[in-house]
Amino acid sequence: MTAGTVLVVAVPAAVIGAASFGMASAIQHRVTKQVPEVATFSPRMLWDLVRKPIWVLSIGTVIVGLSLQVVALAFGPLVLVQPLLVTSVLFGAAFAAWLAGRRMDLVLALGALLCAGGLAAFLLLARPSGHGSEFTGAPVLPLSLAMGLLVIASLLAARWLPGEFGVVGLAVATGVFYGVTAGLMRVVAGQFRTGGFVEPFGHWTLYVVCVIGPMGFLLSQQTFQRGRLMSPSLAVITTVDPLVAAAIGVSWLGESIESSPAILAGEAVAGALMIGGIAVLARRSEQIGRELAAREDSESWG
Repeated sequence: MTAGTVLVVAVPAAVIGAASFGMASAIQHRVTKQVPEVATFSPRMLWDLVRKPIWVLSIGTVIVGLSLQVVALAFGPLVLVQPLLVTSVLFGAAFAAWLAGRRMDLVLALGALLCAGGLAAFLLLARPSGHGSEFTGAPVLPLSLAMGLLVIASLLAARWLPGEFGVVGLAVATGVFYGVTAGLMRVVAGQFRTGGFVEPFGHWTLYVVCVIGPMGFLLSQQTFQRGRLMSPSLAVITTVDPLVAAAIGVSWLGESIESSPAILAGEAVAGALMIGGIAVLARRSEQIGRELAAREDSESWG
């Protein structure tokens, strides 16, 4: 595959796909505010949302984005495509600001850029290689426990931490669910390629995906509903998702990443950038949320 093909096909597909994801997220963030809040993982929320035509349209936009992501990955390497897809955070922030009739906040944009840049740097340094689509026989329990504990801790943080800091907890849990879904979908796709349409139905992987995937999507809608602003939620989800998927690829599917001391040091810096970006987004969103609440209170009294 020539470099020209990558530039002509993969890059535009990834960028337009990122714009599609960003637009869908902005719409969903707005529409979820129009339905009653429910308990975590309650499917009642989807029943309320599906009666909103604009929300149904956003699902079509997600499908377009996923299709373009597949095209981009078919013609370009992961280390190029994934960082471009993470720009959905910037597109989403721009669309959300436009829908709300306000200007895009530069501090939120900086936080989103730190997340996207940190993830891009991590992937470029790690250079994940291999196309693992089968379990290697390596123990799955350690990583499973780590992800399970991370989800539990994140949901507890979402329950007890105030404001946007609690929203970050929900977003982390959503990112883990999405990352597990993406990692296991590689296995399902491999089973389909080798055994045909029926083959995946004979393995447990497909059934786990059918449970974890919808749970992650439902949790994402609840994350958008709770967050006053969209940028922190989307930035955290799009950062955690590929990291969890990469961990599954390396730990369970035999993929590899660069791990020399210099590379590990660079990856640590990239991780610090991502954490810093998330902290900037959460703090700034909390500040803007207080300002908006104060403005609404003054308008109601006025």
